[in-house]
Amino acid sequence: MKLSELIKKVKYQKVVNNKEVEITGVSYNSKTVQKGDIFVCLKGEYSDGHDYAKMAVDNGASALLCEREIDNISSDIPQIIVESTRHQIADVASAFYEYPSKNIKLIGVTGTNGKTTVTHLIQRIVEDAQHKCALIGTLGYKLSGQDTYHDAKHTTPQAPELQKTLKMICEKQIDYVAMEVSSHALEQNRVGGCDFDGAVFTNLTQDHLDYHITMNNYFEAKAILFKGLKSGDFAVINNDDEYAEKFKSVVPDGVRIFTYGIKKDADIKAQDIDFSIHGAKFKITGQKVEAQSKEVNLQMNGMFSVYNALAALAAGVAMGFDMDICIKALEETKSVDGRFEIVSKKPLVIVDYAHTPDGLENVLKAARELTPKDSKLVCMFGCGGDRDATKRPKMGKIADENADIVVVTSDNPRSEDPQLIISDILAGIKSINTQKVYVEPDRRTAISMLKNIASENDVVVLAGKGHEDYQILKNETIHFDDREEARKVFC
Repeated sequence: MKLSELIKKVKYQKVVNNKEVEITGVSYNSKTVQKGDIFVCLKGEYSDGHDYAKMAVDNGASALLCEREIDNISSDIPQIIVESTRHQIADVASAFYEYPSKNIKLIGVTGTNGKTTVTHLIQRIVEDAQHKCALIGTLGYKLSGQDTYHDAKHTTPQAPELQKTLKMICEKQIDYVAMEVSSHALEQNRVGGCDFDGAVFTNLTQDHLDYHITMNNYFEAKAILFKGLKSGDFAVINNDDEYAEKFKSVVPDGVRIFTYGIKKDADIKAQDIDFSIHGAKFKITGQKVEAQSKEVNLQMNGMFSVYNALAALAAGVAMGFDMDICIKALEETKSVDGRFEIVSKKPLVIVDYAHTPDGLENVLKAARELTPKDSKLVCMFGCGGDRDATKRPKMGKIADENADIVVVTSDNPRSEDPQLIISDILAGIKSINTQKVYVEPDRRTAISMLKNIASENDVVVLAGKGHEDYQILKNETIHFDDREEARKVFC
């Protein structure tokens, strides 16, 4: 693509060294830039891409997108000066890949918890309705009809990778994409240039305040997805969430709103909910339910799974699919990797990705439903380093109040001292009873300890890492998988 064609949709201030060059790709990493790429000088938390522009040119970049003129660059290299490269990279990437989202039905799912499960359920519904659907999210991206995930570094990829993936999906003639959309991606405009046909809101509870600072900022980031919808699109909103009305208020005129819930009236509502080791059973009613009620038997467990199923069901109805097909798809779906995943039955060992106060509370309440009357609920968890520290004592308090035994350990400590993170967690626990609260910074050792703590009729929750197969330490990232370690101990 010619540079002049590429920058037609870009709001630039000026072009330095203006000349026509052929652009063959979009890059923001000076080490991996390819010959002919336009290199985008992104300002990050720890580095500034402008400092690596010369390296990018030396490695083959044909043009630069930058926020200031760079002096030590050859006059043969055009420099497109913009106000914010972080916000313009999406425009450049979507233009380069010819706006692929306009040729597919793109459904965005956002919220603190539940995004991964909801996107998987939506994919299953769409495919059971005889359409092809791809998936993009925390586990990577997965094409229609495939079981293999292709690795992704972020819940929502950076714009060049995202647009390239969407282009590839279009070329494979896949009709739908269900995509997790994180608050970071919305705030940083990674999904800029994406033409969403629908948006789903799961819930909004404390997370990422190290980045967003306030809950209102966090909401505003999530709201970007809904503000960008167009007349004829749909918005699915959790009517039980305290932010439901705020999300409804930002939805543009002409967008169809579908609500779901359990506590309040909604278009799709669950009632008569019952849990067993086999899953959750409930009836659905509401304004969008034609029959008086329909029964659903999920293989997944916990109240949060009921909410996730309702969100996907509402999305399926919004897309015009038959409700019976949607329900059958939900019933035939097993749990997503690392989401309330059972890895042992004696004791019942559950691995879950819960890493927020709300997520941990939901998982422990779901696990309590499965705990026999005279048995114990054991919870092992930690909190991530270099992340929102204010949630640590809150999670300690939640574990203390909802579990019979608590094992506090490490969970991606990063550059922080694991013991200091644990101290923050312990501040939320009322009394350090050595018969109830155990501390072991080494996560592998902590899991091994559970063999002597839990009896065969107890329930054990390993929270925080879920599907992750790594542990991020100060100087290295090592292979570590809760599921593997638990099977070594209990199976």
